Amino acid sequence: MARLVAPRMADVLKQSVVVENRPGASGQIGAASVARANPDGYTIMLDASSFAANPSLFKKLPYDSLKAFKPIGVIALFPNVVLVNSGFPAQSVKDLISASKKHTNAVAYASSGNGSAQHLAGALFETAAKVELLHIPYKGGGPALADVMAGHVPLFFGNLASSLPHIQSGKLRALAVTSAKRSPILPNVPTLAEAGIRDAEIYEWNAIFVPAGTPDAIVSKLSEALQMALEHNDVKARIAQLGGDMRHNSPNQAQSFIQEQVNLWARVIKERNITID
Repeated sequence: MARLVAPRMADVLKQSVVVENRPGASGQIGAASVARANPDGYTIMLDASSFAANPSLFKKLPYDSLKAFKPIGVIALFPNVVLVNSGFPAQSVKDLISASKKHTNAVAYASSGNGSAQHLAGALFETAAKVELLHIPYKGGGPALADVMAGHVPLFFGNLASSLPHIQSGKLRALAVTSAKRSPILPNVPTLAEAGIRDAEIYEWNAIFVPAGTPDAIVSKLSEALQMALEHNDVKARIAQLGGDMRHNSPNQAQSFIQEQVNLWARVIKERNITID
């Protein structure tokens, strides 16, 4: 996402925007670097939805997520898809819930690891649907998805974009999307709310941040550059292709959304006793 937006922001700002990957520790390495950076607007961070879960997953972060940064804006929201393999009999969310209630842990779901996006999505689904599923963590999303498609594990809460080819090939069956509205990419797949599961909107998202001490005038300038970048047809097309819902929001609106996400995952992680150990 950074490489998609950065060139367009550079056009607006009339200066180069260099993307430097700082992976590791669920985004903590890159975030810690930005938190310590000079708050002059020349160091910005693009982070993902793990930003909102990390404060509750990790006992000690090298920064305070809500105090060390100012959001510039949320770029887009990407819904998950409730997926089963082609050999699993459930044809709907109702069928899935019925199967899961036959006995404790009757249905298992795979994830890329404890505390991962798939794990958290499954945990929220359990709470909202009032079911108990068996969580099977893998070392990475690739092996998890491969075992689901191979029929070893029936259920997966997947990213829409990465799951789409497997849905189209028939290897996976989409039972519902986790957004408020149906996805234009999967118009025949109901939302969880339409399937009778309330309070279970689940999104992966990307947002841009700067260090907390950045002056408001610089924040406003960067926010304007981001909004203008999102108006470019190539950016719109790529986000739509990935199944995203592009956001046009102010820094204050972005802050409110991120706070809501932090609160949501704090509740889920506490209620489901999720740890990353």
